[in-house]
Amino acid sequence: MTKTYTLVVSCPDRPGIVRGVSGAIFDAGGNILDSRQFDDRETGRFFQRVVFECPGAPAGLTEAMERLAGEFAMDWKLIPGERKTRVLILVSKFDHCLGYLLYKTRMGELPMDIVGIACNHPREALAVSDIGGIPFHHLPITKDTKPAQEARIKALVDETGAELVILARYMQILSDDLASFLSGRCINIHHSFLPSFKGAKPYHQAHARGVKMIGATAHYVTADLDEGPIIHQATEAVSHEDRPDDLVRKGREIESRVLGRAVGWHITHRVFLNGAKTIVFAN
Repeated sequence: MTKTYTLVVSCPDRPGIVRGVSGAIFDAGGNILDSRQFDDRETGRFFQRVVFECPGAPAGLTEAMERLAGEFAMDWKLIPGERKTRVLILVSKFDHCLGYLLYKTRMGELPMDIVGIACNHPREALAVSDIGGIPFHHLPITKDTKPAQEARIKALVDETGAELVILARYMQILSDDLASFLSGRCINIHHSFLPSFKGAKPYHQAHARGVKMIGATAHYVTADLDEGPIIHQATEAVSHEDRPDDLVRKGREIESRVLGRAVGWHITHRVFLNGAKTIVFAN
């Protein structure tokens, strides 16, 4: 039975990497279906994503990749095509992004297993009515209870085996400790086209500046507020006739699309961290 695999590779750039990787796949009986690569001349890093099919398990590929890893100082990962990413979603009262992610998942457009939804408000506060059998966790938070609440989030990640945490308009600033714990595996949607209008009420900030375009930014979470590596952005035109509420309304659709696209790229292993930036092999 033919199976599909994705192989992702990053390492210092030097000749022979592509030959080594493609040769290892060929020797394991694999047939390459898609291959994308990028040489970053600024950082001297090489990035590659390869999708291949193989009759059964790719015999000997792990051993071959371990040899290449030693030779090229390579980070690599092999992912079976049918494997879904385990995801924990954090949300507050604004649940439009949550609803979008749930819909895309049910339609089979986001290959992920949502292992839990955590909210700092009760279930009744959400407009999304159908979360199916997904476990819901009410985790209220105050200034005094923030450390305990974040400890519970950490525990949920460990208990569920969540590989990705999505801040789907989770209107809380993560502590440096939690941001560090989730480094490289937490995506936030910021309701603004970063780096402009950081922090609270960015649409109101944008309206006050008389902008002609608004946008949204999906990025990885770091300890620096709204400074994490950007995965995806999009914009939409607005005019002098739009009030702050109009910008918020229009922004909901942009936020949902941008977050959904960024999550989709992450869980299909198309995003590579590259210092303060990302390499994205968009589909």
